[in-house]
Amino acid sequence: MHNRMDPLDRPGHTHGVPSQAAFAVASYNIHKGVGTDRRRDLLRTASVIAELNADVLALQEADTRFGTRTGLLDLKHLAEDAGLEAVPLQGTGLAHGWHGNVLLLRNALVQDVHQITLPGLEPRGAMVTDIEIAGQPLRIVNAHLGLLPQSRTMQAKAMLDKLNSMQQRPTLLMGDLNEWRTNAQAMRLFGHLFTHAQTPPSFPARFPLLALDRMMTSAHARLEDARTHISALSRRASDHLPVTARMQILHQGDVGVERGETP
Repeated sequence: MHNRMDPLDRPGHTHGVPSQAAFAVASYNIHKGVGTDRRRDLLRTASVIAELNADVLALQEADTRFGTRTGLLDLKHLAEDAGLEAVPLQGTGLAHGWHGNVLLLRNALVQDVHQITLPGLEPRGAMVTDIEIAGQPLRIVNAHLGLLPQSRTMQAKAMLDKLNSMQQRPTLLMGDLNEWRTNAQAMRLFGHLFTHAQTPPSFPARFPLLALDRMMTSAHARLEDARTHISALSRRASDHLPVTARMQILHQGDVGVERGETP
């Protein structure tokens, strides 16, 4: 997967530091295209995605939930107009993603994809995608965790077990973790491997009170300027606001993952 524009050549990106790469990342639960006005409008969703101008974008709830779990987005339109291409998956039928999770990339090479079915009462999943971006290796975990605290704890353990079994590299985890408490068991578990970004409240979109949408990085990666993307469209397009940040990979090559510290 190799799109038109190098992330380091885009406006607002840092040049001149050969050992670092800087690019825009975002996570967005699109709520199946249903907005706060209860209308399903996928063109509006696509417009918000274009506003984000992200190089790496994790989406949740991008497929219908039941039946054939049909994909809802126009992926061709996103590739042509927003310069974002979806990571291809295996065995998903008409769905775009894995349990609704879709990863969109700009100017990146996909090296490996793992589709994880997460434990819990509800059908949930996570994607683990190894890419090369701006000449550097990066692992991206896109997840949507369950509504019950016990499920989120089990799901965090399952994700960490998978990550600990893989060759280590700089890792970015993001998605709708359905957890607003930084001291919750699932968040403490993630803290063994990740540093949590201070993502602001993103839910509900009209009057955000809860930081359900999260970002965190392993060692040798850093997130800066984490914020919600607030616009007239984003307040209406979903019940979640997108969260965005600026990411840097601090060293070239595969590196070990060290323990992150929770805030």
